Amino acid sequence: MELLTQLMGEMLLCGLLGELVYQPPNETRLQSLYAEGVFTESPLGDDQEVVRAGLARLQAWGSEHWAVDPVQALADLKADHLRLFVGLGKVLAPPWESVYFSDEQQLFQEQTLKVRAWYRKYGLQIEHLHNEPDDHLGMELGFLAHLAQFGLQALAHGDTEALDQLLSDQAAFLAEHPLAWTPKWCDLVEQHANTDFYRGIALLIRGTLHEVAQIAPVAPVSQ
Repeated sequence: MELLTQLMGEMLLCGLLGELVYQPPNETRLQSLYAEGVFTESPLGDDQEVVRAGLARLQAWGSEHWAVDPVQALADLKADHLRLFVGLGKVLAPPWESVYFSDEQQLFQEQTLKVRAWYRKYGLQIEHLHNEPDDHLGMELGFLAHLAQFGLQALAHGDTEALDQLLSDQAAFLAEHPLAWTPKWCDLVEQHANTDFYRGIALLIRGTLHEVAQIAPVAPVSQ
């Protein structure tokens, strides 16, 4: 697969998955995703069994729930998002990296600061700085989408030096952050989710991060 296609897929898929983990379910957005058949195929890693399994769960949930009773389906998703990622008491699948490296499962730890430094290197700062952990999975996925966009710009300008640096940084960020904790997060979602929608999202995230990690740290310009 050409690098251009890989980076385009990374930008689209990481952006979407980050949004779906970070934001509570939205009726208009869900209607658009299912009406446009977004979950019928993946722009990245569609030859992976885990990606195909994630898409199958998302399609099945759409057919069995969203298409039958969208009001109830939306209520179910909102409840699941709250239980899993926000918490009614205990958060069942914490979406913050620091939690997985702290015995007390605390936020705003060393990982948060390291992720923040990566964001700043590429001109990003979260909206609610110091009030919200920078190491939320949705934000880390959004950062990967941001890196892919930078990569596409470097490709368009034939800037091999910038492209090589970006891909090297992407590989380092992946190894230090998302890949170091998201497998456990995916396991927790699979264990605790009440909807196949979020089980499907977790499978897609697992496969997407694996696929992004296959993009060579140094690659020739290919369009």
